[in-house]
Amino acid sequence: MKIAFVASRADVAQTARAVLTQRYGNVPPAEAEVIVALGGDGFMLATLHRTQALDVPVYGMNRGTIGFLMNEYSETDLIDRLRAAETAVINPLVMQATQINGDMATALAINEVSLLRAGPQAAKLQISVDGRLRMHELVCDGALVATPAGSTAYNYSAHGPILPIGSDVLALTAMSAFRPRRWRGALLPKQAKVRFDVLEPEKRPVMADADGTSYRDVITVEIASEPTVSHTILFDPGHGLEERLISEQFT
Repeated sequence: MKIAFVASRADVAQTARAVLTQRYGNVPPAEAEVIVALGGDGFMLATLHRTQALDVPVYGMNRGTIGFLMNEYSETDLIDRLRAAETAVINPLVMQATQINGDMATALAINEVSLLRAGPQAAKLQISVDGRLRMHELVCDGALVATPAGSTAYNYSAHGPILPIGSDVLALTAMSAFRPRRWRGALLPKQAKVRFDVLEPEKRPVMADADGTSYRDVITVEIASEPTVSHTILFDPGHGLEERLISEQFT
């Protein structure tokens, strides 16, 4: 099996890459049948973004601090594990953000797109779904739209719902909502197009973030699922993403 081993900069990940490369060989990602990512969830997301054009499944092994998307690290029986692995296919979100100076930016997010206050005062956001104004004013520290794969990440920390991986649903979750008091968000169809308009952007600056790619001083952010892009993630049998999403709700 042709394997491409990629690793984060952490010493423990680099050491694991050297050991596994010596044992199983190593090929460039473009020539691989499978990519093995060594690190934490952040590195896994970065790997998925970097290799999305290759149509190669990615199997993660945890050599980082957080590993919800990762399998347990082991140097033995890797080929058998890869052959027996369960697959999860996910679509990212696409974010289109307009900044106060008129610049526009587009980015993909596998986990979530977040809007966060960038100053001492709470953000004021207006929310539209599929062109229909749904909330005239949300005063909050921020808001996000999460995929099922990302629902156990920032979304869960913000008290958003955990979504089954196969569900055609997105989570819209508020962070520290002040008005409406304690409003936590909504569940939306996967096909929904969400638009945030930033009210009073000079007084209450807002930044937008898509899986770690950030843009400051945004005035509008549009978010939708991107069905033309897909990522295939591999998990050990019995420890797939569906099982992890369920188990997380009972811990």
